[in-house]
Amino acid sequence: MNSKVLSIRSKSFFFFCLLGLGWVFAGCAPAVLTPLPAEHPGEPRETEKTETIQEKPSPRALAALQLTDQGRMFLERGQPDDAIGILEQALNLNPAGGMNYYYLSEAWLMKGNIAQAAEFNRLGEIYFKDDNQWLDRLMEQRERIKKQKPL
Repeated sequence: MNSKVLSIRSKSFFFFCLLGLGWVFAGCAPAVLTPLPAEHPGEPRETEKTETIQEKPSPRALAALQLTDQGRMFLERGQPDDAIGILEQALNLNPAGGMNYYYLSEAWLMKGNIAQAAEFNRLGEIYFKDDNQWLDRLMEQRERIKKQKPL
């Protein structure tokens, strides 16, 4: 008799566990949203016009940006050697960071190494091909490099 009671209890326990899991998973189901009609047919809603997906930068990219900012500050203080060290670290963390190439070119230009300045300027252009504002800065920098006499 005792084993029969245990069997009924274990079946009840199993049943209530399944019921509880079903209840939990039902609460996790995604809600189905239906889009609201546009004010004018064929025209996207205001939220569709302004909504863009922005990717979060990786921790490496964020660290590289902080180092780039430090390098820029060294350049503003007239310390190109310190700037080069910091900017090279940023470049190691994020080789696609176009600003690093621009600022490294500035640092080498300050030191009078025209060949290095020209090379970093050229590399910067690769990473800013779709950014007109930075391309303008690179072109202005390139003109300054051309005016310098190589050592």
